[in-house]
Amino acid sequence: MENVLIVDDAAFMRLNLKNILKDDYKIVGEAENGQEAVEMYQEHSPDIVTMDITMPVMDGIEAIKAILDIDPNANIIVCSAMGQQKIVIQAIELGAKDFIVKPFKKDRVKEAIAKLG
Repeated sequence: MENVLIVDDAAFMRLNLKNILKDDYKIVGEAENGQEAVEMYQEHSPDIVTMDITMPVMDGIEAIKAILDIDPNANIIVCSAMGQQKIVIQAIELGAKDFIVKPFKKDRVKEAIAKLG
């Protein structure tokens, strides 16, 4: 079973993702900002990271850069609201593997994560 780190500053978004993924994946951590995400990545070495973009302390773009510096093969999926296409494109160019638009559709989340396997 693959390990997933969920990163989002909104607790209900983390819960939503956890509920979608918990039957097929092991949730190894939840971070509410990019700095926590980087620390948890180093601690848990998850197979997959779902990464919000707009967060306090360190945003998702900075966290993606930091995680890819640690592990260039990291599997990061960006989770973003509509209207942030420019930021999503930047994240993909940095090395994120895919993106999911909020509000999450269960099938789309599972499809994006399954593609990484």
